Amino acid sequence: MTESLRGSISDQDLAFLRQAIDLAAAARAHGAHPFGSLIVDQDAKLLVTARNNAIPPKGDPTQHAERLACSLVGRQFTPAQLASATLYTSTEPCAMCAGAIYWTGIGRVVYALSATSLYSMAGSGSPALDLPCRELFSRGNRPTAVQGPYIEDEAREVHKGFWTPQE
Repeated sequence: MTESLRGSISDQDLAFLRQAIDLAAAARAHGAHPFGSLIVDQDAKLLVTARNNAIPPKGDPTQHAERLACSLVGRQFTPAQLASATLYTSTEPCAMCAGAIYWTGIGRVVYALSATSLYSMAGSGSPALDLPCRELFSRGNRPTAVQGPYIEDEAREVHKGFWTPQE
């Protein structure tokens, strides 16, 4: 079961999304793909941050920001704590990351740039699975609320010129 709430977003959600975008910029500055993620608890306390660490060509391609964040919280917090947690991410989670979110039991995802927008920017510069995270979550037996895309223009900036030289 998924929840799609694209219409409204709180100031707190916007602040966390912007922090995820800043993490994506830091990943890019470090030579990795520009993706960042963070997880907060139900009281908006920051639990973990992560940035993409898949540094081509020698890096591990599974080192996506969301998957890394899930790996960190999954070892530190209870299922009840994670069910009420929110993962904020600079870009809509890919199928691998959505799986990690689901298996970790995080109850809510908020993202900035849609996968569709990323794919249009990256072209053939990035492999893609055309599987929206909402669809993956809808196949599970526990609810995962999904909100996004939001502030796509801001999220798009960190990707400009990264995937193709013509951007």
